[in-house]
Amino acid sequence: MGVMPQHFSIVKRPDHAIESVDNALLLIDLLRRHPQEGVRVQDVAAYLGVAPSSAHRLLSTLLYRGFVTRGPARQYRPGPALGVAETQGTQSVPGPVLEILAQLSADTGETVSLLRRRGVSVVFLTTVESRQRLRVGERTGTVLPARLTSGGKALLAALDDVSIRALYAGGRSPGERLAGSDLERLLAEMDEVRAQGFALNLRQTESDISAVGIAVPHSSGLPPRDAVALSAPAVRTTALTSERSIDLVRRACADLAGLELVPESPPPAD
Repeated sequence: MGVMPQHFSIVKRPDHAIESVDNALLLIDLLRRHPQEGVRVQDVAAYLGVAPSSAHRLLSTLLYRGFVTRGPARQYRPGPALGVAETQGTQSVPGPVLEILAQLSADTGETVSLLRRRGVSVVFLTTVESRQRLRVGERTGTVLPARLTSGGKALLAALDDVSIRALYAGGRSPGERLAGSDLERLLAEMDEVRAQGFALNLRQTESDISAVGIAVPHSSGLPPRDAVALSAPAVRTTALTSERSIDLVRRACADLAGLELVPESPPPAD
């Protein structure tokens, strides 16, 4: 009995294909094939044959919708919308925790995130988006430098200066190390955060976003590892940083203090 021939269908590109959609799908395919090392804007531009500005817009849109995450060195990797949230160290968040975050979002009208510090970075464990049309989008799985984010600053400020110096002296890459005047500026900012009881990110990670962050007290009295960040478009910074908003974030953190937020997962292997 002879071997039956295999039949392959040839798929022709539609005459009226939408270029931007096609590029987005090609980009997602590229990300799936490079999940660990990630891609940079220039890589995407070369792969798609588009200008870097166009590649950046594509990546920004995918980041907004959770299809990619952005690391401290601006590498983009597959995000939670592609089913890979676990690769960034995120796990499912218990229902009672989500209820508190959702209530905070409803009370303030802004986007709320739960963050966890990992070394000199923070990972966004979960996000409850604002329902306003102009809002900060999904951040789950995103990794950013702790010293630039409101939640990260709040968590760093919970450490003493000796610990902060040691943390930034032992970074594995130049972007993770601080010394000299840069480190002294960070320590001075940490003094301000401790004095006021909250941290601010005023357009430091993204030019059109502001955020307020407060650490969640650790139930055992250890330095906190999690923080809540309330973020909004920069045009609403005044309301975001009002006494009312900050008090609501503080109350949410107090409510979260007695809960198991997210079990600690083992760090990824080097």
